[in-house]
Amino acid sequence: MADLIGDGDTVAMEGFTHLIPFAAGHEVIRQGKRGLVVTRLTPDVIYDQLIGAGCVRKVIFSWGGNPGVGSLHRLRDAVENSYPHPIEIEEHSHAGIAARYAAGAAGLPFGVLRAYAGTDLAAHTATIRTLACPFTGEELAAVAALRPDVAVIHAQQADRAGNVGMWGITGVQKEAVLGAKRSIVTVEEVVEELIPGGSNFVVLPSWTVTAVAHVPQGCHPSYALGFSKRDNRFYVEWDEISRDRATFDTWIDQHVKGVDDHAGYMRMVTESRAEPGRSRDG
Repeated sequence: MADLIGDGDTVAMEGFTHLIPFAAGHEVIRQGKRGLVVTRLTPDVIYDQLIGAGCVRKVIFSWGGNPGVGSLHRLRDAVENSYPHPIEIEEHSHAGIAARYAAGAAGLPFGVLRAYAGTDLAAHTATIRTLACPFTGEELAAVAALRPDVAVIHAQQADRAGNVGMWGITGVQKEAVLGAKRSIVTVEEVVEELIPGGSNFVVLPSWTVTAVAHVPQGCHPSYALGFSKRDNRFYVEWDEISRDRATFDTWIDQHVKGVDDHAGYMRMVTESRAEPGRSRDG
């Protein structure tokens, strides 16, 4: 990863509800990357951690929050108080970001959609314009193609030839990878041959993937369908951890910077759940 993500790169870490590449995000923090432009359909806890750790200068997104819990406190602190430093934000709708990724994957300069009517986003966002349909004259929104320097995703499988298989809710992972200059995929398992494991099975052929890393549970606290369950307790705990700057810094120092890899992080999580006096249900 050190050679694939550089300071100042535009990085898409995608995954919708599940298969969120937390292990890769933690490695970015450990390597001390700076000045990143991060893009994500739904920036949640992983981007809160990257922002709080000082890795990010700009966020391109369509919704941001701690799913089912509340705000992203490190994102809010950066926007409202410029801590740990000022960041830029570029906001779109879900459909707008998806159209940008799809255009990038198709090698087109922009995507077209019916959206943004009644909003002033186009007046404040350089990547949104309006145009008239050449056939009907209807006014439509055009969004600039999104082609990240690096796309990072988590998936269930990779075979030894470098092909990647994933299933379940796949969001815009495929489009992000196809439109990116480089791609990194962490996977639950490496198999001799891809074995469809569920509905909506998607294959990313090896020529679309720059690097594959075997990282079991690499999407914790989100889940990988067929391999793990969502750690709902973590998301609730994150609200308290992230509210206070010092508490956040301590957590990052212990759980991310204080371990060598994701296996070390998972040991820390497991040990914290086994502390005396703490029930499994909190």
